[in-house]
Amino acid sequence: MKTYSIHAIHSLIGGELIGDTSTQITAPEELDKATETDISIIGTKKYERLWANSKACCAIVGKDISIEPGEHKAFIKVSNPDLAMSKVLELFAPASPVFHTEIHPTATIDPSAKIGEHAKIGAHVYIGPDVTIGAHVVIYPNVTILDKCSLGDHTVIWPGVIVRERCHIGNHCIIHPNASIGADGFGFRPCPERGLAKIPQIGNVVIGNYVEIGANSCVDRGKFSSTIIGDGCKIDNLVQIGHNCKLGKFCIMAGASGLAGSVTLGDGVMVGGSASIKDHTTIGAGAIIGAGSGVTGDVEAGKTMLGYPAVEARDALKQWALLKRMVNEKR
Repeated sequence: MKTYSIHAIHSLIGGELIGDTSTQITAPEELDKATETDISIIGTKKYERLWANSKACCAIVGKDISIEPGEHKAFIKVSNPDLAMSKVLELFAPASPVFHTEIHPTATIDPSAKIGEHAKIGAHVYIGPDVTIGAHVVIYPNVTILDKCSLGDHTVIWPGVIVRERCHIGNHCIIHPNASIGADGFGFRPCPERGLAKIPQIGNVVIGNYVEIGANSCVDRGKFSSTIIGDGCKIDNLVQIGHNCKLGKFCIMAGASGLAGSVTLGDGVMVGGSASIKDHTTIGAGAIIGAGSGVTGDVEAGKTMLGYPAVEARDALKQWALLKRMVNEKR
């Protein structure tokens, strides 16, 4: 079992140390579940009330926290508690699943594929013709990587992922279980002979560096050209990204949100959970789309949008206040 002194953790994350530092820390834990040897977090004043009943011996807290740690307990005050706690979680993180051999004997790897040094490939993986796998890549069991794809160095592909032909994933990416990269875009048109004619999707997907894509999310290939996910983007679980979308750098999409085809997100756009964005829409850099919102037109850089259909946040709040007042007047 890993243990660290409070002084050791303070040295790692910095900040101001207050209170009793004698206890050895054995794990990070939530405030209400912590034991006497656990470290927890009070990120905002909203959670101050939970500290009185918490058994945790130490907490990482924001600088605006006004309560005292109490007897035999300690606080480490920092500017950003979440980032500080992330360093603590790294200390206690368990080891990744074990590979007894770098390439499992049940993996099917085409002779033309190029496998980088120290790459690990799990059981029942399929790697097709002319695929390039970078150095130190980890591919867990039951992954399919089809023809002419490439994976950059240090990328991790979790079980069940399918990467369709001619798609490219950058360095230091993480693709979580059962994600689909490069499936056909949703392209159909009315046709007198066939009812609905399928439009061929002959493009691909290009994913930058340090991108993370959540479990069961789908990034569709372009009808032509590429669907592009920029460096540093973080995509949650159950997200749909349609064909020919282009995401700038460091965009965030929360769970169950979706982009229809040919949507463009500028750098640093944040899309809340269950939000949806209409096809051929451009969202400017730094804009925020609130959870559950439905965007039907272009959004200027830096704007915050709420509602269905989405409008500027201040206008949405005024509308909601007016509706609430009208309802109350009718009662």
